[in-house]
Amino acid sequence: MATTDRRAVRTASAFAGVALVVAALAACATPPEASVSTPPTTSSHPPSSAALSSPAALAEHEATALVLPAACEDIYSDAMFAHLTATAPPLNDPGHTTPSTELAAGREVLDVAPSLRCTWGGPSEYGLSTNVTIVDAAQSTSVERAAVESGMTCKPHAEGTICRTWEDLFVDGELYATVGETHYFRDDSWVATHWTNFAPEGYTEDIVATLWPSLAPTG
Repeated sequence: MATTDRRAVRTASAFAGVALVVAALAACATPPEASVSTPPTTSSHPPSSAALSSPAALAEHEATALVLPAACEDIYSDAMFAHLTATAPPLNDPGHTTPSTELAAGREVLDVAPSLRCTWGGPSEYGLSTNVTIVDAAQSTSVERAAVESGMTCKPHAEGTICRTWEDLFVDGELYATVGETHYFRDDSWVATHWTNFAPEGYTEDIVATLWPSLAPTG
């Protein structure tokens, strides 16, 4: 199966010991955070009231402001939903408890912000979890900064910022699992995904194009 963009392979020494390896299988995966002091280079924070002072700017912002979907089926295109259903069932298994990010700042936001959680796969070493979340400017800044400081690779995407990371996890010299995260930040919205051995190509991009159809590429 196709996977998302990958960074250079790192060994299990990047993880906090074998105990974390066991925990990863118990709830899909829990990769650690790295520590790189680099500020975000792309801002996708909600625009200020001054920036929205003109009627045209306000209308454009309202047209692309996210309304939290009512169900997980609403965040995917028909093609992506069919692919997920066929390759990583079930949707929202109650035993799949892996959070959508291992970033401490992100988990703090998920605890308090309005969010829709969607998971694929059961409590195993295969699957993913996603949260679509409404955030304020401070929350967006905090999580985006944490993503960059953890070593994620970020770049502009669809009037926002998309960040990715992945890890190959080795035990006794053998590949045990591949885990990763992808984040998309735009205005008052944050899409976070944590995956284990399952990273469909274009997964986050499909969510973005579905939630913001006016931002979808044409042609």
